[in-house]
Amino acid sequence: MKIRAFVQGEDEAIWLRMRNESFTEYDDFRPGTMEDIEIWEKSPEFDPVGMYIAEVEGQPVGRVQAHVDRERKEKKGFVQGLCVIPVYRRRGIARALLETALSSLRERGMETAQAWSRDDKPVAKHLLESAGFQVVRVFSTMRRDLSPVVDVEMNREVTFRSMNDSSEDLQLMRELNNEAFKEHFNFRPSTLQEWLHWSQHPDFDREGWFFTFIDAKPVGFVGTWIDRKYVAYREEKLGWIDSIGVLKPYRNKDIGTSLMLRGMEHLRKRGMTEVALGVDDSNPTLAINLYEKVGFKITRKELTYSMVLTG
Repeated sequence: MKIRAFVQGEDEAIWLRMRNESFTEYDDFRPGTMEDIEIWEKSPEFDPVGMYIAEVEGQPVGRVQAHVDRERKEKKGFVQGLCVIPVYRRRGIARALLETALSSLRERGMETAQAWSRDDKPVAKHLLESAGFQVVRVFSTMRRDLSPVVDVEMNREVTFRSMNDSSEDLQLMRELNNEAFKEHFNFRPSTLQEWLHWSQHPDFDREGWFFTFIDAKPVGFVGTWIDRKYVAYREEKLGWIDSIGVLKPYRNKDIGTSLMLRGMEHLRKRGMTEVALGVDDSNPTLAINLYEKVGFKITRKELTYSMVLTG
């Protein structure tokens, strides 16, 4: 076995194929495409440094990315996209890729590393835990049927409007997002360049991103998302509440409930029959309680792991 660096401009199809062959057993899998890779490579956070491919007898069999977020002040790196195609598993390849990724993060001055696993993937969990990672956070994926009407209290003082295509609206969304999430786990301020890139994605629907106001003051937002490739591949009319935030002085006033209902209404109008979202179980706003109130139920758990790289 040999582990080599990813070569941008040459290895994109290999990187994509290994991802598609490795994750087919996941219940939310849809094949990635070269369009996805091209969008990713144009994003402000893309960095090929730390991307590695494992080969056996010249055949690519696994991959990993040791990612360093250039906008993050803390010395935290991220192990992402670790996978080995099924016929080559249980040969130590995943462990070798993980060790390579951790070495890469150390060489670039990272003091901690973060990685992820689903709770129902015991082999992945064992790999991370045996390498020294410990669980630091638990996240839930939640879903609900969009057909039932939710009978809950709403804030009748708020008004809404959809996001327009102006740079001012992108900046406003960025400011609200950064203020609403500054107390959250793994937070770092998003940049205008990141929002601009995100807004140019083919699946980005400005009409599905809403600001909410009290007395003309913006106090929160909700954004929806529909992955059209997922809907077509799995024949599931599933949309997402991509993000939702309320400024701290305006919380516990049913504004979040009103935003959730507005987002779900939009997804219904777009033909979706189910909606999903992800939530940090330890979210300081206790958001999981809001989602349960409007009918969401937990469908799976994801674990966030961390380990110290220094000392």
